[in-house]
Amino acid sequence: MSESILELNGVAVFQKESMVLNNVSLDVKKGEFVYLIGKTGSGKSSFMKTLYGDLPLTQGEGKIVGFDLKSLKEKDIPFLRRKLGIVFQDFKLLPDRNINNNLLFVLKATGWKDQIKMNAQIEEVLDKVGMKTKGFKFPHELSGGEQQRIAIARALLNDPELILADEPTGNLDPQTSVEVMKVLQEINKAGRTILMATHDYALILKYPSKTLKCDGSKVFEVVQKAV
Repeated sequence: MSESILELNGVAVFQKESMVLNNVSLDVKKGEFVYLIGKTGSGKSSFMKTLYGDLPLTQGEGKIVGFDLKSLKEKDIPFLRRKLGIVFQDFKLLPDRNINNNLLFVLKATGWKDQIKMNAQIEEVLDKVGMKTKGFKFPHELSGGEQQRIAIARALLNDPELILADEPTGNLDPQTSVEVMKVLQEINKAGRTILMATHDYALILKYPSKTLKCDGSKVFEVVQKAV
């Protein structure tokens, strides 16, 4: 049996006082690629935020990359996030510095000290997403697809056990979405576990995988039918 990276039992997800999702139970194994689908407002983002400690887990049991979400303390959150790679829809790159310095900022913030090791790590993750020659460029000099590749590279910096991708193709055109998806597929083939929130059904049909759906305050697995 492969080990569980993410396990939830009877979890309720709250956005402020209102319950968004209720009685969520799921198990994501090491090496899986899992989609999380659902209409806008169905709770996908709140679900993701609960997983990386942005929203507290107050009801139910949850374990992610070895951390207990129920007993997670404020001081534990940076350590949790070192084991997670988080990719956002809007890239979240710092506009005032080039790509290398964007990545360097993350490494320093997560406790890296050795400049040689940091440079080597930056080169390695940029290579993985096909952006090895772009480190000197500033975010505004890159296309949306290139910026998202950089965001994926940033998510890989601390060699995460699980990548949470929240609508990573949401701001991209279909062709660019496919290119970004190929990068995620390669990363998954190399053994990384990926949970990707999306409402891009064309991508799901093109790259079928285990799919969870947020609907009516529940999360359940759906079987994708090939067309």
